[in-house]
Amino acid sequence: MTWLAETAMLSHGWRRFLLLLAAGAIAGLSVPPLFLFPVLFVSFPLWVWALDGAERGRGWRRLFGPAFTIGFAFGWGYFTVAFHWLGAAFFVDGGIMLAIMPFAILALAALIAAFWGVASALAHLLWSDSAWRIVTLATAVTAAEWARGHVLTGFPFDLVGYALTPNDEMMQAVALVGIYGLTFIALLLATTPALIWPADGRSLTQRLLPFFLALLVLVAQLAYGTNRLTATTATERQDVALRLVQPLVYEHADWSNADPVALIDRLVMLSEMQMGPDDAGLADIDVLVWPESSLPFYLSSYPDALARIARMLPDGSTLLTGAPRINYLPGGMVPDGPPYNALLAINTEGEVIASYDKAHLVPFGEFLPYGEFFARLGIKQFVPGAEGWAHGDPRRRLLQLPGSPSLLALICYEILFSGDLGATADAQYLLNITNDAWFDGSIGPAQHAHHARVRAVEEGMSLVRAANSGHTFVSDPLGRITAALAPGEMAALDARPHERVAPPPFATWRYWPLLVMLVIGLVASVLAHRSSRPKRLSSRG
Repeated sequence: MTWLAETAMLSHGWRRFLLLLAAGAIAGLSVPPLFLFPVLFVSFPLWVWALDGAERGRGWRRLFGPAFTIGFAFGWGYFTVAFHWLGAAFFVDGGIMLAIMPFAILALAALIAAFWGVASALAHLLWSDSAWRIVTLATAVTAAEWARGHVLTGFPFDLVGYALTPNDEMMQAVALVGIYGLTFIALLLATTPALIWPADGRSLTQRLLPFFLALLVLVAQLAYGTNRLTATTATERQDVALRLVQPLVYEHADWSNADPVALIDRLVMLSEMQMGPDDAGLADIDVLVWPESSLPFYLSSYPDALARIARMLPDGSTLLTGAPRINYLPGGMVPDGPPYNALLAINTEGEVIASYDKAHLVPFGEFLPYGEFFARLGIKQFVPGAEGWAHGDPRRRLLQLPGSPSLLALICYEILFSGDLGATADAQYLLNITNDAWFDGSIGPAQHAHHARVRAVEEGMSLVRAANSGHTFVSDPLGRITAALAPGEMAALDARPHERVAPPPFATWRYWPLLVMLVIGLVASVLAHRSSRPKRLSSRG
């Protein structure tokens, strides 16, 4: 390890770039559902050692010089591995899309890696010779992680903190500080081995102490989670019964291939099926849920669908289904702007009584940034819609259905936005409808499902998730799955959400604990940097 530390410190140019690229790729193995989180203790120290040996440029090179390149290379490796599953969507269209797939994944990873590059450069501005330098790096990278989850609508997949949520017990830590707070902790713990090597005159005890403290923190995290799971009772609600349908609808990729009659037949068949000899079908169901993209056509173009739905639903029940929605100008023939990716609530009369339009759209998936430029290259968004999709209003996520507790509707990857879900204080449970069939055969669907469970723990609310091809499940407010369908299974699931638990600290304080961590980290970094300046100046003299 001493050799590795010295290699990272003394390398430069393309050798250092490749070393950090490989280290980042290894760190990427920690993401859900792989969860090889011990690799963080091997990879992140290389980032610290590389900054120890990084030369200090002048002028603009001080910010966008060697330190930036170190963080960028590490991030490029990390995000290439973490986001590789996005390439599965390119197989849907095939052709030229397959040809550009590797370049698109590398380009996306590079774009996101720029956040880590800036964080590395800023950390190097406050770098010191003391052990506090790992706090400096953890503070800068955590701030960068928060930024990438918010800037330009945000892309908060695979935050480093998810590596410390591999099981129900460890997942409970997000109830205290949220996933961004856990990211700071994960980064701080992962960089402690950088303080062991090289020895630089310190005793073995001094060098090992931070690492053993890191292990103690992990033990404490596990103990806290175990105690919380044991001490908290999750009670099923008796005021609403749900049926979740997992229909395996693949016509979303090309609307021209969608057969409305066949699709409705399949959805109705799955909805009305009896689970056993004592099952009454839909008779005892209050809310029937079909996932995102279940109806890849406008209901206005196929009014018979509403009639079929009305005949299917028993009195007093409601269907929630993913479907496109479009506004028309007066007269009813000319669209008033692009369509919405919507969740529609339909009653027993076949009337749409409520709706929610997806607010957080996926860049390149549901809308095309700089659309004219990319259109010239033949690149389009994956989800059909000639002009892309319109952004909905996030304030409309709260839905109050007749005779049913209020729910917070979240479509697809909207469930990723920690601390920014909407009116959580007024909702009784979370509903996430999604279509991850684009990424079948990859780790993407399982990763998305895990991120969703973490939101349930943060908010202290039950999560109901209806997915097109998997993972469909219900979790309690502690993220424990209480009912589920297997991925790839065409079936329906009867379940009930759970009562809310007492609001966890994160649901009450939101980003305040994170802000305190970052302020303390910044102050400690500034003080350590100033105290180490005389040493650097004297060594130069």
